[in-house]
Amino acid sequence: MTSSTIQRASSSTCIRNSYHVFLSFRGEDTRKNFTDHLYTTLVAYGLQVFRDDEELEKGGDIASDLSRAIQESKIFIIIFSKNYANSRWCLNELVKIMEQMEEKKKSMVLPVFYHVNPSDVRKQSGSYEEAFSNHEADANQEKCHVDDQ
Repeated sequence: MTSSTIQRASSSTCIRNSYHVFLSFRGEDTRKNFTDHLYTTLVAYGLQVFRDDEELEKGGDIASDLSRAIQESKIFIIIFSKNYANSRWCLNELVKIMEQMEEKKKSMVLPVFYHVNPSDVRKQSGSYEEAFSNHEADANQEKCHVDDQ
């Protein structure tokens, strides 16, 4: 994202959008390094940025707060890291972001591949293959548990 793009985004505030940017990331992989630096830089340019640890109210309904933040955002930066797909929260955010993209044609998604090969994400190989296999196994286990009741 260039400096002029950031300046245009910060000066064209939309009443319908509470956030210019929504950050989707796996906290244990990037929170204390890359994501903190990115967040600080975006805020320094005057952008309203949603980051879960800054914006979610303690004791609130996290799922509906995240959903609302996604609906109220214009740009989505998805930081794909090694363990991103291990998190159901991250995957649920990604689904909601993609649904929002279908609904709002003017939104923008900017993927960032942090210490992960983009082809691993696209082809669901490497750590992404392992994560999706684990999710599938968990879903099958939950289905069997429900069927047994």
